[in-house]
This record gives sequence, structure tokens and C-alpha cells, in this order.
Amino acid sequence: MQQRSYRTMLGGLAMVAAVWPLAAVGQTPSTLRMVMHSDLKVIDPIWVSAQIARTHGYLVYDTLFALDANLKPQPQMVDKYTVSPDGLVYTFTLRDGLQWHDGKPVLAEDCVQSIKRWAERDGIGQRLVQNSQEIVAVDAKTFRLTLKGPYGLVIESLAKPGSTAPFMMPKRIADTPGTQQIRDATGSGPFIFKADEWKPGDKVVYVKNPNYKPRAEPPSGLAGGKVAKVDRIEWIAMPDPQVSVNAMLAGEIDGNEAFPPDLMPLLEADKSIVLMRGTYPGQYTFRINWLHPPFDNPKVREAVGYALDQKPFLDAQVGNPKLYQLCKAYFVCGTPLATTAGTEGRMEGNVAKAQALLKEAGYDGTPVVLLRPTDLPFLVNLAPVAKAQLERAGFKVDMQSMDWQTLVSRSNRREPPAQGGWNAFATSWGALDSSDPVISQNLNASCEKASPGWPCDKQLEDMRAEFARQTDLEKRKQIAAEIQARAVVLGTHYPLGEWYGVLAYSNKTKGWMPPMSATLFWNVEKTGP
Repeated sequence: MQQRSYRTMLGGLAMVAAVWPLAAVGQTPSTLRMVMHSDLKVIDPIWVSAQIARTHGYLVYDTLFALDANLKPQPQMVDKYTVSPDGLVYTFTLRDGLQWHDGKPVLAEDCVQSIKRWAERDGIGQRLVQNSQEIVAVDAKTFRLTLKGPYGLVIESLAKPGSTAPFMMPKRIADTPGTQQIRDATGSGPFIFKADEWKPGDKVVYVKNPNYKPRAEPPSGLAGGKVAKVDRIEWIAMPDPQVSVNAMLAGEIDGNEAFPPDLMPLLEADKSIVLMRGTYPGQYTFRINWLHPPFDNPKVREAVGYALDQKPFLDAQVGNPKLYQLCKAYFVCGTPLATTAGTEGRMEGNVAKAQALLKEAGYDGTPVVLLRPTDLPFLVNLAPVAKAQLERAGFKVDMQSMDWQTLVSRSNRREPPAQGGWNAFATSWGALDSSDPVISQNLNASCEKASPGWPCDKQLEDMRAEFARQTDLEKRKQIAAEIQARAVVLGTHYPLGEWYGVLAYSNKTKGWMPPMSATLFWNVEKTGP
């Protein structure tokens, strides 16, 4: 493996640090240098659901509500809210002192438009808007949401932590259609994105927002006081995992979320490095595009579910049994909605059944264009395993390699594979992205409004709507099991098992919290050079 040091690549950064304005008289600004799991190429966390865009979002934006460490929604930008006796009218009042990075105050109309833009792209956002009669600003700090009828997920929707989170933006930016990328990252969060220093493939820079007003409560999960305790954050691009680990061992970076499990022993052996396992697992999934052959045929999609076998994916990608677990539950094992309904015989490498379904479907050898990300250590080995398993069942597979951000952009294209589209890819979702049928973007079957893959099934959508209206947990469990059983047959996606990520950080930093939907940078501080 490559053993070169990263110190030479940081040489130019020393000059940047030397000219950076002093944080206070007689003090040198503190800079936190990180290696992330992926390069940031898209700065719109509403337009894409990529993890790196979400982590970027939590730095520069804020949310109306947020989940605490116990997964309970807590007010964030909201100071207080009321619900009418009939449960149909929610009135929200914003906290005092909120302002955008450009110095302008955060207004209720900004939040209203931000909710509407988010809802264009997100399944639970769509559901919220569909069940709303209106969402309007009442005055500068107050807005009102009026429902058409009973709906049990209003606050849970606004506190959604995963994939496409409801980040608040100025109205002038949120007026941009959800189908169009924004280029302006003005938010109201604890850090400011330095667009002038952003160099894709090299580094991303954030600086402390001096005007951010954190909540008074202690930090808990994604909620509570978000205090920026470093003056500057630099995400350094290091696509070679060995190089990033060497940089961590040499003390040239302060944190690393990009290393593969096989390199973990090197970090474990260094007493200056702390390893923190995430609280919730990630869920590897195989996503299928319904728009084009061969997966426009439901029998061919169903064949995939029988062809795939979870354990080889986990062995190839994670390797360490302490960091993975077999799990067919669409809603993540160990959660209230976890079930094996409909999964019997599937995701176990049942080649004979897959071959029979392909024969029944009249599969004609149309190639499956399988996208493979090459720059994400925790995803890079999934596509080759999928290729081998699909070919064993009789599929013809064209695996195409690219960096993750290119894959994300391409996955949004609806054109046929021959025109730059795609048929399938394997990825990972956090547990909080998949914990119920409404939150899960993979189960959104609203046709053209669905996430890339564009499943289209009215019955599944009706079942998800009933789940959203239901408040009784036992009835929700029953509906969730029925949804999973239908999704398995339809082929919305297939789980490939669960895995735990690990964050490595220097013992010269402190204040880290276990990653929860994203690596959290607020309340982190440097305690040494």
C-alpha cells in the first residue's frame, strides 16, 4: 500500500493559516482539519440526498426542529408552537436573534418557502404538504400550518434528520425550484461556507459564524446548543485511504471518517487517536431504476431480490463481524418497526429462483448498467459483488466506475442508460433514513415525484398514507409489515445488510458526539496544536 506522507500536501495551508485573521487579540485562530468520506461537489442538500451534502448542510443551515440523542423531536429554530384543540392548526414562532449569514434576519416567509422547496424533493415532505391545506406566514416571526385532516407526523417531519433534511434557507434562495441546484450556500447555521476557498478535489472550508445564537440547552444529538468552538474547519480531500490513515497517524489531520475497516488496527494501536463507533448502523441497499429495461419489468426486479445474498456484500465491504450484521428488515433491525415480513427466501442467493423468474419474464439479455463509486471506502466493494451475483443468476451486467459525486448527479438523470442514465447502484442509508415507511425515500412510490429509481405504485402510496395518519404504534407496526411485504415483491430496493461506521479523532480535540445522521462539528474544540 502507498505509504507517502500527506504533510507536503498541507504545505500551502500553512500560509493560509498564517494570514487568517486572529480570532482574538493575541490568539491564533483554531483550525480543525478533517478527512471526510467523500469530496463535496454539490452544495445543495435539498437537490441531492448524498451524505456529504447533508453533513455540509448541518454546518451551514439550521432546522426548525431536531432529534435529540433519544430520537425525540426538540425545537431548534422554533421558540414555541401551539396546536389547536382539533389538532389541525399548528402555529410556530421563531426564536429571537436568528439571522442569515448575510446579516439579514430570518423571517417566517423564509421558513415557509424552505419547507415547500424541501417538500418537492423529500418523501415525508411531500406527504406533509399533501396533507396540508396551507402553510403561510402570519407575521415576521410566525407561520401557520393548517392540515386537511388528522395527520400524526407534523413535528416528526420537520425534525427529519436523514437524507433530505428540511434545512431552512432565505426565501430568495428557496424560491429556486427543487429540481434546480442552488449555488448560494447562505444559511443561518453555526458555520459559514467559504465559497471563495472551495476547491473540489482539494478542500472545503468553513468558518465560525460570529452571529450565530445557539440554544441554551446542552447539545443532544442534532438538538440543543450548537456552539462553534473552532474558528475554521477544513475538509481535506484524500481519496487514498492509506494516505488518510498515514496523515492521521502523523498528526497532520484532526479527524478521519474515511478509512476502511481493514486499516482500523493501525489507528487502534496509536494512543493519540480515539475511535468512536456510530450509535446507529448504516443500511446497505441495492437501488433499482424502474424507468428502463430490464427493470421496467416487475418479474425481472423480483429476480434481483432472490439473486442477491447479503453476507458476501458484508464480508467484502466490511470484513469485521463486529461492525456488521445480517438484516433483511427494511426498517432496520432493533427498531420498533423491524420485521422480516415478505423476505423469506430472498436476499439469500437463491439463484435457481432468480433464473426461473428471468425465464418467466422473458429476459432478453439487456445489459444492467450498474454504477460503481470508486472513491468511497465504505461503498467501493459493493458493486463488484452485485455484478457477480447478478451474472450468476443470468443477468448481463455493465459495471461503470466513477467518483461518488458523479454517481449522485447521474442517478438523478431519467434518460435511458445508453444516453447517460442507469439501471442500478448499491449505496448506504443511515438507520434514521430508513426507520419508517414515510421517512424512507426508497419506499416513496409516487412515480415522477419519487427519489431516483422512481418506483410507481398507488397501493404502496396508499399504505404509506395510512401509516402517516395512524397514531397507534401496534397498528403502525402492522401497516409497516404490509408495506415491506409489498415492497419486496415490487422491487423498490433490497437491503444488503447493516454496518457501523467509526470516526477517528485526535486526543488533542474534544467535544465530539457520536455521529447521528452526520458527523457533528459543533461543540468540538482543539486542545492542542
